[in-house]
Amino acid sequence: MTTMDNAGQAHSAQDQALVEYKVDRVVDETSTDTKIVVLARQDGRPDSFPIWVGAAEGHAIKLALDTTVTPRPMSHDLIKSFTEHLGVTVRRVVISDVKNSTYYATVYLENHGVERTVDARPSDAMSLALRTHAPIYITQDVLGRRSTANLDSWLAKLDSKSVNQQEVRES
Repeated sequence: MTTMDNAGQAHSAQDQALVEYKVDRVVDETSTDTKIVVLARQDGRPDSFPIWVGAAEGHAIKLALDTTVTPRPMSHDLIKSFTEHLGVTVRRVVISDVKNSTYYATVYLENHGVERTVDARPSDAMSLALRTHAPIYITQDVLGRRSTANLDSWLAKLDSKSVNQQEVRES
């Protein structure tokens, strides 16, 4: 994915400054049938980055986050097996662009010293990164274009709703 800077210079996601994040948690969005994957910044600066994903995609990420072993391989487990058998290494995942509130990701693969990139949905990229222990990065450009107004208080409220609903289901 190529972006243009203020001087009109083209930059790929690989050229841009990257900030490392990790999947912190997956939260149920109670008003819709979606999940919110909350990424946490890894350089010690407090920062959360939420990405809305479908329910199935959020479930796949949660399984990987919790290191749950399923009786049969899920799609991302199958992809991981392919990479292992073919000698391909998942080097990193980069949330590389955002257009009309839709995020785009790039998976960086290496095989025999050659690096290639694959376009991916962020949910698939994060699922694969969790399973292969690859780092997740977000470009400075994407970080600069997000809306963070009241993000922390909104996430805290959402987390408390999710916990309350879980307690009701368990009783």
